[in-house]
Amino acid sequence: MTSLVESRTALAVVVGSRAYGLDGPGSDHDRRGVFVAPTRAFWSLDKPPTHREGPLDEQFSWEIERFCVLALQANPTVLEVLWSPLVEQITADGRDLVGIRTAFLSRRVAETYGGYARDQLTRVANRRERTGETNHKQAMHMIRLLHAGAHVLRTGEILVDVAHLRDRLLAVRRGELSWAEVTEWASVLLADLDQAAAATGLPEHPDRDRVDELLVQVRERGLRRAPAE
Repeated sequence: MTSLVESRTALAVVVGSRAYGLDGPGSDHDRRGVFVAPTRAFWSLDKPPTHREGPLDEQFSWEIERFCVLALQANPTVLEVLWSPLVEQITADGRDLVGIRTAFLSRRVAETYGGYARDQLTRVANRRERTGETNHKQAMHMIRLLHAGAHVLRTGEILVDVAHLRDRLLAVRRGELSWAEVTEWASVLLADLDQAAAATGLPEHPDRDRVDELLVQVRERGLRRAPAE
């Protein structure tokens, strides 16, 4: 089934530290993508997969319908794919998907970004209580998510590249900031996220009709393709 990813990828991007501007010499190439299963495959009892790992290391792809469902739920990991500055492959379907990326945005991003960050903060704190150890990498990404959440609420754009915060974020990752400094920074950012949410111009709900229209167009386009494609 990896052939679906290899032959029907609509959008392939690099995410993770390289897209964030936080990479070093040994950083992985984290790849995420969207593939389009043949329309006719949905007429069979055995449906196409909703996602696939590989075929490259650190590669994960979603079928376009599943991707749209997750993006409509304001999943930060999924939304980053549409704003990654490192695009490795894109087709007409992928360009159309990126072209409507703002349709996925809503005020729900305050909950998802804030929720993901709070969850990571709790996990780091619990581990510290349990073992005395701090997951500095997790703490760094918690801070990054809080910055990204406030940014999208204020600008309507997903913040992926955080190179302007590189020095201080990497200081968190290296454990050069005390836990008290990290939690104080997180507290300031959580308050900022709440302020951004209160003043945001994002709609209450994403534009589901626009996304549905795109999905129908992609499926209709799939019917016009030769079966071997």
